[in-house]
Amino acid sequence: MQLPNEFVTKYKKLMGAEADEFLSALAQSSYSGFRENPLKNGQPVATIEKATRKVPYVPTGYYGQVNGKSLDHVTGWVYSQEPSAMFVGEVVNPQAGERVLDLCAAPGGKTTHLIAKMNNQGLLVANEIFPKRAKILAENLERWGAKNAVVTSESPADLEKQFPQYFDRILVDAPCSGEGMFRKEPAGIEYWSPEYPAECANRQQKILASAMKMLKPGGTLVYSTCTFAPEEDEQNISWLLNNYPDLKLIPIEKASGMDDGRPEWADGNEELKKTVRLFPHHLKGEGHFIAKLVNGEPESTDKKRKKKNKRKKQSIVKPDKEQVKLFNQFITSVFPDYQPHQLILFGDQLYDLPLEEDKIEGLNVLRPGLHLGTFKKNRFEPALAWALASLPQEANQVIELSQEQWHQYVHGDVINIDADLPNGWYLLVCDDHTTGFGKLVGKTIKNFYPKGLRF
Repeated sequence: MQLPNEFVTKYKKLMGAEADEFLSALAQSSYSGFRENPLKNGQPVATIEKATRKVPYVPTGYYGQVNGKSLDHVTGWVYSQEPSAMFVGEVVNPQAGERVLDLCAAPGGKTTHLIAKMNNQGLLVANEIFPKRAKILAENLERWGAKNAVVTSESPADLEKQFPQYFDRILVDAPCSGEGMFRKEPAGIEYWSPEYPAECANRQQKILASAMKMLKPGGTLVYSTCTFAPEEDEQNISWLLNNYPDLKLIPIEKASGMDDGRPEWADGNEELKKTVRLFPHHLKGEGHFIAKLVNGEPESTDKKRKKKNKRKKQSIVKPDKEQVKLFNQFITSVFPDYQPHQLILFGDQLYDLPLEEDKIEGLNVLRPGLHLGTFKKNRFEPALAWALASLPQEANQVIELSQEQWHQYVHGDVINIDADLPNGWYLLVCDDHTTGFGKLVGKTIKNFYPKGLRF
């Protein structure tokens, strides 16, 4: 890896006596890791046995590789994530029942961490401005088993109009110059220039300004980047503190190998030591910066803040009586204890929406909560997302698959069984992993695993 001369010069000056060790670390191999999913029913033993060791500052984190075609990964029992990045979710530390916003969420590593800490209770809005990346975010949340998550694809400036002073916690994992990921993703070096961090900082400040309009009084804002650049790190936190006097930095409890923020790289404010820097020559992970702040008193309520969003990108449609009847027939036989928040339709797709209807009107919403299924002529077909968000003990009708049968299932094959069971829909389970739905006719399970996911 060839670092730009200007980058080397900059960090030799900033790092001083540490510079050689710091630059040497960037030439070493990066670390891989994964998190286990506490929303699932047990331990993903097969994957964890292959892990080298636990990540000390993340209870669910491990060093090691994930097989993307393993049962653990395909059913959302593990999520591949760089070890340093895992610490961001620990700092946010959302609680069950809270309203949480992940403002720059794709591809979803930190988002899945947040919804797990919330125990699928409350509301998580995961936003990604770029639609293709938002689609990947939605897919990752589906595999993880997220129930109370809404995925939007909006600019922060548009989102702020819909959610004034609404969220208890907001994570801004800001798009940045990516210096901390150079050894993991060397292609990022091509986009770097001496001016690039300042350009990123300007964009980050606009995102933060929108975030502040959506944060409740007393709410928590966590700002993180994967860059070493002071312009995007300490200097942006100084900008926040100077422009929002009610904001206060909260000390972050640092694990071994984590560094205080550097006040001398900004305006000298000693409060900046409450932020945290993760350097690759001190910690087994990539470069990160994290700050945690709490909001103070509310702004004056006489400001004209609650303008209606007149854009019409989505409209709310409720299922009709026949559709509700078909849905109730399904839950009576398979999930008799399921209690939806509110049922809404996007076309022929049924979702369980976990927030107020008016909050998604006018927004570009990719996933308005948990995808329950599809209405077809005179029938209801349950969605894979619902299966992955369920536990075996929650279903009345379960068929246990062997490993060989699971391989047949993800390949899209019909599965034959020996047991005498009533015809109908069943939750399919392999080694305690919910894998999807199948419809039993006689002794044949019709395969409804999505064609685009088969392998």
